[in-house]
Amino acid sequence: MAGKRERIAIRRIDNLPARQVTFSKRRRGLFKKAEELSILCDAEVGLVVFSATGKLFNFASSSMKQIIDRYDSHSKTLQRSEEPSQLAEDSTCSRLREELAEASLKLRQMRGEELQRLSVQQLQELEKSLESGLGSVLKTKSQKVLDEINGLERKRIQLIEENSRLKEQLQVSRMARMEMHLGADSEVVYEEGQSSESVTNASYLRPPVDNDDSSDTSLRLGLPLFNSK
Repeated sequence: MAGKRERIAIRRIDNLPARQVTFSKRRRGLFKKAEELSILCDAEVGLVVFSATGKLFNFASSSMKQIIDRYDSHSKTLQRSEEPSQLAEDSTCSRLREELAEASLKLRQMRGEELQRLSVQQLQELEKSLESGLGSVLKTKSQKVLDEINGLERKRIQLIEENSRLKEQLQVSRMARMEMHLGADSEVVYEEGQSSESVTNASYLRPPVDNDDSSDTSLRLGLPLFNSK
């Protein structure tokens, strides 16, 4: 596209004359921007540039010495304000490291390690601490076991109640089936022209059938049997 400026890659210019020309142009532009910043924003600006050959170029909106003195004073103030926080941070880190080392040593000693440096009194204190800790462990363990036993007992009672309920349901079901069968067997079918009383009398008058061939024929007819002497 015509008239469009080519973008220059930001890297060191190898050609010495071209580098010097670029330095001169950019330095003037940088100083111009610093002057504009100081005028537009009422800022105190100090700019120092050393060329590749060591030549000094500077710009100051007022006095370079005043700007440098103000910078030094401000830097010292910041350094003094940061020192206490840094010291406090270092002190906290050191204290935490010491506490961690002490806790690690106590843990190893409770495991039975590194006991040679302990005196008799320290060993007795360690023994008391272990006994106290063991008592707490046993107490907690007993409570856990008791809770589990109570839970199992509650489950056992629930199972017993559920079993009883199922047995009752089974008994009721069996009774209902028996009543249904008895109701079906008690139905009587009467012949046409017969009353229930006649059917009942006939059932009472009819003797049981005897399969013995030696019995008298009168027994089969329903007559009384007389023994002749």
